Amino acid sequence: MPAYKVLQKGKTGDLLNVKHLYIKDIQSGEKVQDSFLVTEKNVAYSQKGAPYLNLRLKDKTGQVDGKIWDNALEWDKRFRKGDVVQVNARAVSFRNSLQLSILSLNTLDDSEVILNDYVPTTRMNVEVMFSELQSIIDRIDTPPLKKLLKSFFDDREIAERFKRAPAAKGFHHIYLGGLLEHTHSVTRLLSQIASHYPGVNRDLLLTGGILHDIGKINEFSYDRLVEYSDEGRLIGHIIIGVEMIDEKITAIPDFPAYLAMELRHLILSHHGILEYGSPKRPKTLEALMVHYVDDLDAKVNAFQEYLNDFRDEDTGWTPFHRFLERYLYRGRVQEITAEEPISPKEF
Repeated sequence: MPAYKVLQKGKTGDLLNVKHLYIKDIQSGEKVQDSFLVTEKNVAYSQKGAPYLNLRLKDKTGQVDGKIWDNALEWDKRFRKGDVVQVNARAVSFRNSLQLSILSLNTLDDSEVILNDYVPTTRMNVEVMFSELQSIIDRIDTPPLKKLLKSFFDDREIAERFKRAPAAKGFHHIYLGGLLEHTHSVTRLLSQIASHYPGVNRDLLLTGGILHDIGKINEFSYDRLVEYSDEGRLIGHIIIGVEMIDEKITAIPDFPAYLAMELRHLILSHHGILEYGSPKRPKTLEALMVHYVDDLDAKVNAFQEYLNDFRDEDTGWTPFHRFLERYLYRGRVQEITAEEPISPKEF
C-alpha cells in the first residue's frame, strides 16, 4: 500500500514528515510517495542522446536506484547529494532489481524529518556491545595495556564517535554503529580462540582486536552520508590508528617499549598483505590471528548484508558482487538477522 505524506509535530513544535514506507517493503508495480536520502546523483545520456538522472536513494532499511527520465537537467538543479527528498514514483523491476521511476520530487528541510529514518544503523544494541567491550578491558591483566584501553574508552568524545562510526564505506558494516559491531564481533572471536593455540599473548591479542580499527573514527565523516574525511583519504585508518595509539602511550609512564612496538606492528599489519594497504605483513602470532579474524568477520558481514539486500525470489543467486568478485548463492535463505550480544559471563 502506498504511503502518503503525513505531518506531525516534533519536540520543537515543527512539523515533521512521517516516514511510512521503507525500501525493504517496496514491491514492484506499486506507487511510491515517501521520502528518501539521496546518496548518489549524476546525469547520464540514453543511446539517443537524451539526458536522464541517475539516483541512489537510501533509508535505514536499504537502498534503491532511481531514475528521472523527463526534464532531467532541470530536476538536477533542484536538489543535491545528501538531501532528503519526497518522491512521487512508480516501483519497477529492471534486470531482476527494484528501481524507482520518479515523476516528481521536492526537497525536505532537516527540521521536517527524523534523520535516523534514512541512515542505516546496526541492528545490535550499541550500549550492550560497548559494555561487553569494557568488561573485556576490565579483565586485561597487563597494566600498561589496560591503561591504554581505558585512556581511549574513558574518553567521552572518543567513545561516542566509536559507538557511531561505520566500519567501512562500501564493503562491510557500512552503517552507523558498524565499527563497534565489527570490533565487538572480532574481539569475541579472539577471546574464544585465544586459549586454543599455545604461546599466544592473550592480553596483547585482545588489545589489538579492540584497537585495530580505532583510526576509523577519524577516517570517515558520518553525520549523514558515509564519506572519507580529508585525513582518511590522505593518510588512512591504519596510520591514523597508530598515531592515536602513540599519542596515548606517551601519556602512560613507563609503557614498555617492546609492548608498544608489538602493538604498533599488529595495527600496521592487520590488513595482511601490502596490496590491501598494510605497510607490513603479520610477523607475530597475535598479528596473524587478528588479521584472519578481522578478515573473516568483514567477509561474513558482507555476505550476510548482500544476501539480505537481494530481492529477486526467482533465482537462488545474487547479482555479481563487485568487491567479492563472485555471485553468491542465496538458496532458501529468507533473511539473516544479527544475534543478540551474548552476556559477558559467557566469554
